[in-house]
Amino acid sequence: MRKIREVLRLKFDVGLSVRKIAKSLCIGHSSAGDYLCRFAASGLKWPINLSDAELNRCLFPPTVPAPSDQRPTPDWAHVHAELRRPGVTLALLWQEYRLAHPQGFQYSWFCEHYRLWAAKVDVVMRQEHRAGEKLFVDYAGQTVLVIDRQSGEIRQSQIFVAVLGASSYTFAEATWSQKLPDWLGSHARCFAFLGGTSQILVPDNLLSGVTKAHRYEPDINPSYRDLAEHYGVAVLPARARKPRDKAKVEVGVQVVERWILAALRNRQFFSLGELNTAISVLLDRLNHRPFKKLPGSRRSTFEA
Repeated sequence: MRKIREVLRLKFDVGLSVRKIAKSLCIGHSSAGDYLCRFAASGLKWPINLSDAELNRCLFPPTVPAPSDQRPTPDWAHVHAELRRPGVTLALLWQEYRLAHPQGFQYSWFCEHYRLWAAKVDVVMRQEHRAGEKLFVDYAGQTVLVIDRQSGEIRQSQIFVAVLGASSYTFAEATWSQKLPDWLGSHARCFAFLGGTSQILVPDNLLSGVTKAHRYEPDINPSYRDLAEHYGVAVLPARARKPRDKAKVEVGVQVVERWILAALRNRQFFSLGELNTAISVLLDRLNHRPFKKLPGSRRSTFEA
């Protein structure tokens, strides 16, 4: 039996706080607060001349649930996009959904069906990425040949790839090597491309970035650490032999190889600048390419 009448007496006659009322009656303070909120919303005035049963019906009127086929289904793509924003949770999104649709589904249904929807987007383990939180960086496995116009010497250029976690917005460029100067230069040009930095950099265990890989305390290359301090970012290397720690850039590398490098396979380049000009054109096209299972594109999601 609910202790509604006693909660009201202790509040209005004695003047106790909600917590003291809850402690006195050995009930949860949320329950005591709920009774008082319902009493205020009912329009009743204290003292009251109602029986316990009548008071209970006034504060807890029976609800007529709407049939499942008449309840509005949440826009799961919108929910998925909102979860990437800092501080947004499923509980908050469900509350907003219920405010817009009072006869909508309960929280447990909301969570279960969102997870079922998200599982169809990607059958591999998903990581929750917050906007602006992580930038994943790596080199593509493929290289692109560049011919010296004067000597005819053929050199292999390396392809640097960076992917933002939440939007999958991608940066790519060609450099002559994966050595420290090129590694640091690519980061600086990537930040300029993005118009800012992320909170965290997630590199692979390349020697230019990590001098000693370790599960808990990796040694960051001093120059790379200086770059991180200069830009005010943290470096959190992926664990060795744990490709899913940097799954975003693994997929990003694959996308760059398919939509940029494969498209350039039949072209000859005579300078690194010429190659990067061609990459930038295809990169812009890639970032504006619509997602297959989500609304928008990398570019629109990044801008949002």
